[in-house]
Amino acid sequence: MQSCSSNVSVQRDTRAWQLQVWISFGLAVFLCATGLGWLPGQALDRAFMVMGYVFCLSAAFVLAKFVRDNQHGSAPSAGDTPMWKLVVWGGFFTAMGLTGWGLLRMEISETYKAFLAVSWLFLISSAFTLAKTLRDRHEADIALARLQGRREVRAEMREAE
Repeated sequence: MQSCSSNVSVQRDTRAWQLQVWISFGLAVFLCATGLGWLPGQALDRAFMVMGYVFCLSAAFVLAKFVRDNQHGSAPSAGDTPMWKLVVWGGFFTAMGLTGWGLLRMEISETYKAFLAVSWLFLISSAFTLAKTLRDRHEADIALARLQGRREVRAEMREAE
């Protein structure tokens, strides 16, 4: 937490939390890349799974942003249409569903499927956590800049008196 005046403070995540979030995301990416890099089977199956993981990852970040943008009040953000809501949620569920379907239908050992499934879900979970952490930091930076701007304006007003 960073204080800008005696009664106003800006809430921030700790450095330890931020480090843990980045390490978790990096580890999830590493595990997924390892699993997909050594994936047995046909080239088409491997390509499908890589595309599915990338689709899921990007859909998770888009969904996290969409939900966060719409958290304040019940009205959608400026420019969001009902169709955009359908695209965001539909894209996420389509990505997750198709990737899960592809994983289930692959002719590989159950152990390998379990590794791919757990690393994939770890990736999606850590992507949401990373998106939230980055957005929290961005909002804290904006709040701190506003508070510092107000302090400077007050100081200038005092000097002018």
